[in-house]
Amino acid sequence: MLRTSNRWLWHGIFVVIVVSSIFGTYQASKQINYNWQWERVTPFLLDTSPQEVIAAGDGSVVINDDGSLVVNFDYDDEPQVVTQYDELFVTDSDIVFEGDVLAQSEHWSIGPLIVGLWVTLKISVISLFFAVIIGLVAGLMRISNNPVTKNLSFLYVEIIRGTPLLVQIFIVYFFLGTIFDLERFTAGVVALSVFTGAYIAEIIRSGIQSIPPGQMEAARSLGMNYPKAMAYVILPQAFKRTLPPMAGQLITLIKDSSLVSVISITDLTKAGREVISGSFATFEVWFVVAGLYLLLTISLSWVVQRIEKRLASSD
Repeated sequence: MLRTSNRWLWHGIFVVIVVSSIFGTYQASKQINYNWQWERVTPFLLDTSPQEVIAAGDGSVVINDDGSLVVNFDYDDEPQVVTQYDELFVTDSDIVFEGDVLAQSEHWSIGPLIVGLWVTLKISVISLFFAVIIGLVAGLMRISNNPVTKNLSFLYVEIIRGTPLLVQIFIVYFFLGTIFDLERFTAGVVALSVFTGAYIAEIIRSGIQSIPPGQMEAARSLGMNYPKAMAYVILPQAFKRTLPPMAGQLITLIKDSSLVSVISITDLTKAGREVISGSFATFEVWFVVAGLYLLLTISLSWVVQRIEKRLASSD
């Protein structure tokens, strides 16, 4: 009973700390004399503003018995026919001019921030797929007895980990992209995959080397060759041990994907900058962008935790 009461006490302290932090941040925001306008951000997430139907030229309006609207133009052009609308702004026989609003209909569309979120998710997933493949190959090369493959893997890992990702993105896009005629999206995927693959290679290498040598010897004594022993005995055990650091690296990949905005890929970060230039809601937009990134990383963390529990229950 005492343990339960202590646990709830510590939970209460945690809630107090979080609430105090939020309240303190709110009070601090008042010191900068900033007028918060969160409603400006909503249309950039989901735009529900009505869609206007505009007259394509000068002419007269005819409203048929079925409710359809026809604009007969003055110069015998093809009439403009409007069959679907929710609110009508003209009446029968009205004279309209090009650009006049004839009607409007209820409409919703995905805003640029959600489109940018989708681009970030897509480039992260594709880069993650290739990064795991590159990391697995490079990690196995690192523990190889062949000096050529071992040294090549060592050189790759050290060069990639020793240079900034932003510089690598520029090199891939402006140098390799010019040579191989790569699109922006492809160049971003290549840069992220190669960069993340170097870190995954070290994670895999350390995971494999953490397995006792007796495991490989036992597998070989059962008649397995080296590839089979690695695939069925060593790698499954190494995967369990490297799952937490691997998850951390994959979360880092999602956050690092924001750097591809420097080569004009309209990901979540670039979409945020474009929205700010049009809405001038600087703080609101960046808070929403941070929240969307947090949504992606928390979702990945949840998936990894589920995998960890599944693997733990199978032991």
